Amino acid sequence: MAEETISAASPAGTQLDSLSANEFALEIEGERATGIFRISGLTPFKMEIKPSLTKMLRDPFKVVKMVQRDPQNSFNVWVRETMGARQDIVRPTRTLAVVALDDGVETRRWTINGAYIAEIIYSDFNTASSDLIEETLTIMYESIDDSVPGSD
Repeated sequence: MAEETISAASPAGTQLDSLSANEFALEIEGERATGIFRISGLTPFKMEIKPSLTKMLRDPFKVVKMVQRDPQNSFNVWVRETMGARQDIVRPTRTLAVVALDDGVETRRWTINGAYIAEIIYSDFNTASSDLIEETLTIMYESIDDSVPGSD
């Protein structure tokens, strides 16, 4: 987290304490995942309001990770289960958590309940590149709980 003083024009010249985008972790069933490059589109709250109906929307988000060889890696197991389920309406689900960190200390947590993989995309295979192959998982879910340590 970066701290900076707000200009004297701000109320009481208070300190800002912000989250850094590169300090995060992703957990799958309580286990810290390795090889996560980025998470995009996480939308914990979105409401659709119409005259006759108000409902919560659950937009998918993406997890971009390196392809890892370990067959027992939690994501590899989940991907195999998902691909094995094919068109079955019952999807293999997991509980995920996106954890914001500040110098390794948890500052905020988004717990994604009933998460399932809706799409798997791989980056380009290219003999002229030395880039790692990325695996992009589109994640759908039942709900997201937002928590801030010390706010209870």
